[in-house]
Amino acid sequence: MIKNSIENLGSWIIVLLQNLGRIVIFFSQGIFYIFISPFQTKKIIEHTWFIGTKSMLVIIMTAIFTGMVLGLQGYYTLVRFGSEGMLGSAVAISLVRELGPVFCAIMITARAGSAMAAEIGMMRVSEQIDALETMNINPIRFTFSPRIVASIISFPLLTALFDVIGIFGGYIAGSLMLKINSGLYFYRVKESVVMADIIGGFIKSFVFALVVVTICCSQGFFTHLQNKGGFGAKGVSFSTTTAVVNSCVFILVCDYIITFFLV
Repeated sequence: MIKNSIENLGSWIIVLLQNLGRIVIFFSQGIFYIFISPFQTKKIIEHTWFIGTKSMLVIIMTAIFTGMVLGLQGYYTLVRFGSEGMLGSAVAISLVRELGPVFCAIMITARAGSAMAAEIGMMRVSEQIDALETMNINPIRFTFSPRIVASIISFPLLTALFDVIGIFGGYIAGSLMLKINSGLYFYRVKESVVMADIIGGFIKSFVFALVVVTICCSQGFFTHLQNKGGFGAKGVSFSTTTAVVNSCVFILVCDYIITFFLV
C-alpha cells in the first residue's frame, strides 16, 4: 500500500516536471521567434484585432457593472462611518490596483483564450501543425509568437479601458443614483490614484498577458499529449477547459505575488 502510494506520487511529480519543462521551452521559443525576421506584422495585427478589439464590448459591459456594484456596496459601507464622500477613492483604487487587471484578464481568457486553445488544438488534431513542420515552417513561430505580441499590446489597453469605464460606473451608482456630489466624486478619484497605482496595474496586466497566452496556446499545441481527453474533438474540449481553468487560477496566484511585492 505504501509502496503504491510512493510510486503514484513519484509518477505525478515526474509528469508535473515534464509539463512544466515543456511549457518553459515552449514559452522560451515563442519569445525567441518574435525577434527573428521576417516579422509577422500582418498576423500580429490580426491577433490584436481578435484579442483586443473584439473583446472591447464584453470588457465595457463587465467594467460598467463592476463599477456600479462597487459604487453601491462602497456607499452603504462608507455611510456607516460618515465617509460617503470617499466613495470616489474607494472605487478608483479598487479598480486600478486589483479588480481592473484581474477581471479584465479573466474576461479575455473566457473569450479569446478559450478560442486560442481550441483553434490551435484543432490544428494539432487535424495534423496542420505536422504539415507546417513538414514544410519546414516552425509551428511555434507561426501559432504562438504573434499571439504573444498581440496579448502584450491588448491586455494593458483593455485594462485601462476597464478602469475608466468602471470609474464611470461608480459615478453612475454614486452620483446619479445615490446623489453624491459629482465634483467631490471625481476630486477623490483624482487625489487618491497616484502613478504607482497605475504602473502596478499595468505590470499586472503585462504578466497576465504572458500567463494567459502561454497557458492557452500550450494547451492547444500539446493537445495530443492530453491522454485524459483522447486525440480527437474530446481532446480539444479537454484542453480548452483546462486552459481556461488554469489561466484563471494562475491569474489569481500571480495577482497575489505581484501585490505582495508592490505593497
